Amino acid sequence: MEITQTPAPVPRPPAPADTASAVSSDFETFLRLMTTQIRNQDPLDPMKAEEFSVQLATFSGVEQQVRTNQLLESLVGSGGADGFAAISGWLGHDVLATGPARYDGTPLTLRLPPALAGDRHELVVTDAAGVEIDRRSVTGAGATLDWPADGRMAMGQYTFTLDSYEAGRVVVSEPVASYARVDEIRQTVDGPVLVLPGGVEIVPDDVLALRRA
Repeated sequence: MEITQTPAPVPRPPAPADTASAVSSDFETFLRLMTTQIRNQDPLDPMKAEEFSVQLATFSGVEQQVRTNQLLESLVGSGGADGFAAISGWLGHDVLATGPARYDGTPLTLRLPPALAGDRHELVVTDAAGVEIDRRSVTGAGATLDWPADGRMAMGQYTFTLDSYEAGRVVVSEPVASYARVDEIRQTVDGPVLVLPGGVEIVPDDVLALRRA
């Protein structure tokens, strides 16, 4: 059974109290600018729907990330020891994060994000040397899939990217997150560090979801 939840954060300085109001104000400003842009565009060369969608999706994504960070910061404990204790229960569980992932013969669970633009989408896989070793068509709706599907890949460290195409060229390239087990939690001068298979290290703020191993 899989349980996905928002993870506890690592201690860090609190965000300014007016962060939420600032985000709201920025979003309203963005909408006013976008409306003005549409009203004053050249009728003979209007803004494409794709361009409008990309701008709106990009800002919405940033707004959501800021709000998520604010929520995480509001849950922060009062000290480093408290933060370390808060994530100690993650040991042995699977965390979802972008970046390199270790493939040891057991398929990796990938979480593809919804595409921001484009009419054709591909999952691109590169090895530790940055060499492309796999590419396959996927939908742009966002999905969870296991890689490799046939298990015919050499064991090693891989990075995953979602490339979106329009008119034959890449218009957006987004990182793809994968699940990996937490093998170790290490305390450093900068705070806790999660050690994943293959020695991959991430900080708790990089974790997008947590599930039972």
